[in-house]
Amino acid sequence: MRTVYVNGEYLPETEAKVSIFDRGFLMADGVYEVTSVLGGKLIDFEGHRVRLERSLNELDMQKPAAFDDLLDIHRELVRVNGIEDGMIYLQITRGSAGDRDFAFPDTETTTPTLVLFTQNKPGLANSPAAKAGIKVISIEDIRWGRRDIKTVQLLYPSMGKMMAKKAGCDDAWMVEDGAVTEGTSNNAYIVKGNRIITRQLSHDILHGITRAAVLRFAREAQMEVQERPFTIAEAQEADEAFITSASAFVMPVVEIDGVKLRDGTPGPVAARLREIYLDESIKAAV
Repeated sequence: MRTVYVNGEYLPETEAKVSIFDRGFLMADGVYEVTSVLGGKLIDFEGHRVRLERSLNELDMQKPAAFDDLLDIHRELVRVNGIEDGMIYLQITRGSAGDRDFAFPDTETTTPTLVLFTQNKPGLANSPAAKAGIKVISIEDIRWGRRDIKTVQLLYPSMGKMMAKKAGCDDAWMVEDGAVTEGTSNNAYIVKGNRIITRQLSHDILHGITRAAVLRFAREAQMEVQERPFTIAEAQEADEAFITSASAFVMPVVEIDGVKLRDGTPGPVAARLREIYLDESIKAAV
């Protein structure tokens, strides 16, 4: 049985409780982060901590009392749950004022809710999908306008994943005003020649922690990076495509809306970036 963390306590998952009046439950008034664990160590922890703090600030949400102890909490959950490879999910909500109200509760009397739990994923870095590649469909992007804040409002991304599953594919790329924004839970890229193309940072997409690291490694490897929107048609004519996320790392895309890229197999750029990212991130893991 997993040990989880709820508001200062390490508990068996069956004993963990959050109020039915918690605003995360009632209003999706919460933010989250997912940090990968490889070899018992945390990947890109500081990047996730910094983005979490930004999300809280953007929503005028208080930090929980244990915010400065998050690294210790992550490490303790890894230890007590025996996680070698896997993920740690962290969620902070505005808390419970004891009833439902659209207005934010008084911060003097309502404290944030902090929850963390682990997911055991043996062989996380050796996913068969990384060798075979994934297939994506395109869907309209109808989410709210602040996708740069990592909130728990994940209904439409969940619907997008189900649309992809129904179509016999693995994920969906969302399209707005004719251009790809991002995947349902990842950033999207295409490759043309030695040039990596991905949408620039703005309110339109999540500022991916893995994205930042991969682009830095790409530039260090003398690859050209162009940050701009691209269309589905352009993607279908690209040499390669891939996604990045904290749990997928760098994952090649081999088919977009039924059109195969290359010969339907992953390309060398995505494979090389995945290799570099994993090597460098494991070295820097905490």
